[in-house]
Amino acid sequence: MALARSFIKLGAALALALMSVAVSAAPAAAQQRQERQQRQNGWHICNETSFVLEAATARPDGRSIQVQGWTRLRPGECRLALSSPLARGTHYLYARSSSAHRGGRRQWSGDAPICVDPTDQFQIENPPRCTDSYEARRFRRVQINKRDSWRTSFAEAAGYSLARARQAGLQRLLDDAGYDLRQGRRSADPRRVAQAVAQFRATQRLAPNATEDQLIDALELAARRRAGQVGLTLCNRTRSRLWTAVGRRRGEGWESRGWWPLNPGGCVRTIDEVLTQDRYFVHASMETQQGARYLAEGEPFCTSPARFAILNRGNCTQRYYTTDLFAPIRTREREGLVVEFEERDFLEPGVAPREIAASASDTDAAPAQAAPRRGLPPQAAPARGAPTQDRRTP
Repeated sequence: MALARSFIKLGAALALALMSVAVSAAPAAAQQRQERQQRQNGWHICNETSFVLEAATARPDGRSIQVQGWTRLRPGECRLALSSPLARGTHYLYARSSSAHRGGRRQWSGDAPICVDPTDQFQIENPPRCTDSYEARRFRRVQINKRDSWRTSFAEAAGYSLARARQAGLQRLLDDAGYDLRQGRRSADPRRVAQAVAQFRATQRLAPNATEDQLIDALELAARRRAGQVGLTLCNRTRSRLWTAVGRRRGEGWESRGWWPLNPGGCVRTIDEVLTQDRYFVHASMETQQGARYLAEGEPFCTSPARFAILNRGNCTQRYYTTDLFAPIRTREREGLVVEFEERDFLEPGVAPREIAASASDTDAAPAQAAPRRGLPPQAAPARGAPTQDRRTP
């Protein structure tokens, strides 16, 4: 009996200990669940577009604003931009499309000018003025009224859901990577999409169990590589800031478009489609303390002090535009060109460039001897990590 009593007492003690462990473990498990929930809570930004996006956010911090970028968002993807607890009040949001997409970089913006580093990841306190490598972008104001969670979505006119945005984004990337998905004039053919995906997986040697995220990432990389093989890219090989613009035929007439600012070492793709014309025109002016420096000679096109896209090249003054000279660049049947501006391409400050008169029939003019080095094959384009500039869309 004594042994039995001892066994019973031992069992009771063990049960009591287990109860104690369970009681102490319960708050721990609850705390872990709460921490997981807090990690999931916060400000989520969602991509309901067919583009791969790069987003930057800004939040209030006392009397300052903390800015951070870039958060990459695949089509149909949501990501946590800021963990809870959130500060009630005005936050800021901006996004640009990946440079892998054709048609220039789209922007999702607002009216609040905030500084960003356009070429690299960054986290800064917004300065009074954008200096050095920082440039101003116009952020959208987001009024957050809850401390635990908030969601903001980027959208486009088609009004996609997250699932539909993902499918549309996959088709867009296939198209950007060079796959023909259309059947005649109709929209993308589902059979062609499936065939293109299978072909891409095979040529890229993707694993059979590669996820859709991995497929999208590989397609974006392929589209970036293709973008470097076509179009017109301008590069600044000087020690000063350049302002650049391009001119080309548009239908039966001409079009001039700018401005693209280029910091030293920077490049920008001004035309992101296959070059089909025999010649294009480029303008570049260099900022110096002694004044602007221009290319030696060129043909007249219309420009404007602000960003512009101007049809036709005549009667600029009568149409309240400015006339600037654009140097001719010959393509020699190549689909892509890289134009590099060097110090020697520019006249001294105060020296006016010489005008090459455009013929009445718009026949090709002889290329200027002092025009910038041109006709480089696309393989000479900067590496993927080289600085680039955002397209300033009119």
